[in-house]
Amino acid sequence: MSERETMTAYLSAFVDELAMNLIEHVVVCPGSRSTPLALLLAEHPDIQVHINVDERSAAFFALGMAKGLGKPVAILCTSGTAAANFYPAIIEAYYSRVPLVVLTADRPHELRDVGAPQAIDQIHLYGKHVKWFAEMALPESSKNMVTYARNVCARAAATASNAPAGPVHLNFPLREPLVPLLKQPGFFGNGRRENQTDNTVQSGFLSLSQPQFDRIADLLSASERGMIVCGDINIAGFREAVVALAEKTGFPILADPLSQLRSSSCNNDLIIDSYDTFLRFEQVAGQLNPDVVIRFGAMPVSKALTQFLKRQSGIRHFIVDSGAGWREPAGIAPHMIYCDETLFCTEMTSRMNQNSLHGWTNLWKTINNKTVSALRTVRDDAELNEGKLFSLLQDYLPENTALFVSNSMPIRDLDTFFTKNKKEIKIFANRGVNGIDGIVSTALGVSTVFRPTVLVLGDLSFFHDMNGLLAARLQKLNLTILLVNNDGGGIFSFLPQYAEKEHFEVLFGTPHGLDFSHAVELYGGAYSKAETWENFRVHLEKSFRLDGLKVIEVPTDRESNVQKHRDLWNYVSQEIINVLIEEKNENNQ
Repeated sequence: MSERETMTAYLSAFVDELAMNLIEHVVVCPGSRSTPLALLLAEHPDIQVHINVDERSAAFFALGMAKGLGKPVAILCTSGTAAANFYPAIIEAYYSRVPLVVLTADRPHELRDVGAPQAIDQIHLYGKHVKWFAEMALPESSKNMVTYARNVCARAAATASNAPAGPVHLNFPLREPLVPLLKQPGFFGNGRRENQTDNTVQSGFLSLSQPQFDRIADLLSASERGMIVCGDINIAGFREAVVALAEKTGFPILADPLSQLRSSSCNNDLIIDSYDTFLRFEQVAGQLNPDVVIRFGAMPVSKALTQFLKRQSGIRHFIVDSGAGWREPAGIAPHMIYCDETLFCTEMTSRMNQNSLHGWTNLWKTINNKTVSALRTVRDDAELNEGKLFSLLQDYLPENTALFVSNSMPIRDLDTFFTKNKKEIKIFANRGVNGIDGIVSTALGVSTVFRPTVLVLGDLSFFHDMNGLLAARLQKLNLTILLVNNDGGGIFSFLPQYAEKEHFEVLFGTPHGLDFSHAVELYGGAYSKAETWENFRVHLEKSFRLDGLKVIEVPTDRESNVQKHRDLWNYVSQEIINVLIEEKNENNQ
């Protein structure tokens, strides 16, 4: 058998096994050493190839697609620094538990560490930021080696998918010639297992014993002031299950935007959505100390909530995690419950008696409703500002929209101003390591799954990933970008370094003065600028009727934005304190 025949038999078995394990999408970056894998991926009838020229953007694009699909996506690049450019997205995938199968082509062993071009050390290139690494054997066509290629592929797909999901890395040393034989009939069936119709690896989920469930239910039943905290979580059936648990226990649910409970048909008055605002005020937070906390998902966005939880050090904190991790940065003494989150809620609901907890629950509801009402006064402002933008989005976005939000100020304003509704708006963000890199590319990946998809990001995040816009043009993707432009890093104006006026603008504010319309034109997008709120609404609604890339710039002022936030918080604080005074007076009568 020739070298080309050997390579074709080996790699075609691997590619076919990807499809057999339901990896249907692969993001491919052009390169020479990866040629045989790229051609075979493009040839496979059950795999869709997405071309992305920039490896850094490509990896984030795959990350977004995997987020949207809820299952693994593969990425492929050539050898050398191309593979290094995958790294930021791989780190994000690892910490945000997104399944990726990373395929890197490499020089064969005889060309390593001898000064050969485009050769770097790719062994364990991503260190501890992948769940599993394997250096693939050089291609062989024996039955054992074809089976080996399929087994490694199946293991990689399963490892990426199993909780906690995350990236895996397979490194392929390949010798020339690099062009496979694509005309051989039936080569994808080489080594396929007899009667194989689904995944090679089957997996279940974590559970507890019945006595363990009973004990936890007894502890929760004894609580008089329980609360449920939901961070970033996307588990089948979880929303319905956690709302049922809240209704049974009377515990309020503090719902992070990424919990998918803010915009849901499961909408319920036990869902608390403005805690980030009212927990900032000690006079209010001091009235709301719980005696037990149940937490699901990643740590929420809200710093005020994190600080509130830190102060609850003398109570039980049950952290339920099907990924068996340690998601607890607050420094408390937690009770880790390694169990499927939906199952846990269902088991607790079935074991506990109905408990209304009217006084405790009603206090949360009253404060939340008053806070939401006060926050809505941001809509009275005629000037373009970031808080009002998110308040209006819940009205302007169509049902079932995918909303991707950048880090820094956008995700925080979303947390504050995007309140409960029943529109089933799916909210995404890169909160694994909270970076601003790759945001455009990740949102474009999401847009392959959801339509419409809307991205809200700041000017620095947009600048950071302008390369990502090319994918929108090449792949004819549909994305509406709301570009909030305050000419610099707005979040730093809310941090202590803002007081250091002498160096603040140079080191942190970083004004750039860029005209982004030219970048949008370069990549074939439709650009518009909002001059008024009515103008913004018209541009946004129009964007949903157009195909392709649409960018709506919303200019805001950093100094004014800071002052508006502080004035609003002061107003909300006084409104809530008035509510507490009224409650106290009524109780004393």
